[in-house]
Amino acid sequence: MLYSELKCKEVINLRDCRKLGRVSDFEFDQCSGCICKLMVGGGAKWKNLFGCDDEYTICYKDIKQIGPDIIIVDLVCD
Repeated sequence: MLYSELKCKEVINLRDCRKLGRVSDFEFDQCSGCICKLMVGGGAKWKNLFGCDDEYTICYKDIKQIGPDIIIVDLVCD
């Protein structure tokens, strides 16, 4: 999968069915080449105007499924 395909996918939290945003970046292990973490930016652009920019760092172990349109994660959010 290309990064351009990955960043177009919506990230959904399995616990509360909340949209977390889209993939903005990722971190990978240089030795193995495997993805370690996904960085997900907040979904609504208007929130940025009010300083409510939610950004999430999601460990690979929390990713439950990568589908054709969405990425399902299992996060415990406060």
